[in-house]
Amino acid sequence: MLAALAAQAGADDTPRYFESGAGTDVATFVTENCVACHAAEPLGREPGPSADNWAQNGPPLYYAGDKYRQEWLRDWLQAPERIRPAGHYPPAHIQTTPDGDVIDEASLVTHPALDAELAEEVAGFLMTLTPYAERLAEEDYEPGSVSLRMGQMDFRRFKGCVACHEDVQGEGGKSGPELHSAWDRLQPEFIVSFVRSPVHWNPDTMMPVLEMNDAAIHKLVDYLKTIAEE
Repeated sequence: MLAALAAQAGADDTPRYFESGAGTDVATFVTENCVACHAAEPLGREPGPSADNWAQNGPPLYYAGDKYRQEWLRDWLQAPERIRPAGHYPPAHIQTTPDGDVIDEASLVTHPALDAELAEEVAGFLMTLTPYAERLAEEDYEPGSVSLRMGQMDFRRFKGCVACHEDVQGEGGKSGPELHSAWDRLQPEFIVSFVRSPVHWNPDTMMPVLEMNDAAIHKLVDYLKTIAEE
């Protein structure tokens, strides 16, 4: 998908360049520099969280515009911070020690930082990748409010999300992405849709299907909004 977009780059009367005078459009830059670690299209393999299906070191990019907030992408690309404490495929980065399992930090890949101009261009391009926009349009989520105490209890005790995710930096599971920045990072409709049916978005995800109705999912997303505003 990204390769096809790159092939079309330059056909536009106003091509976007990642560096003034460099002569390289941003679609080509993304294709040449990002797809080594990120899936540029559906992998076309049997679904399931296996090492073969998780060869990439980062999340799929082909639906980035359906998933992320552009402002967050722009800022994060300039100062990347690890979203998944144990990497994109945790089993590859866990060492068993006498004191229990620990993350092998040396095996984790560090994302390169982009300068402000390039980050703006790449973020803008990624936001054009919206093959599943109709899924977001189907959601009727309206941001609500939940108290920090009740939301945390729901997240940690009732829904058990804390087993895999941090809702506070340094507190929670390491196998999934941290969620204390999720509200700033992700489009709310994407969170709702993904929680309802993770495999619908990423057949290789390790996220389980949770038996929750819309009200329960919306409450969870409201909690992510609450912790972002703290």
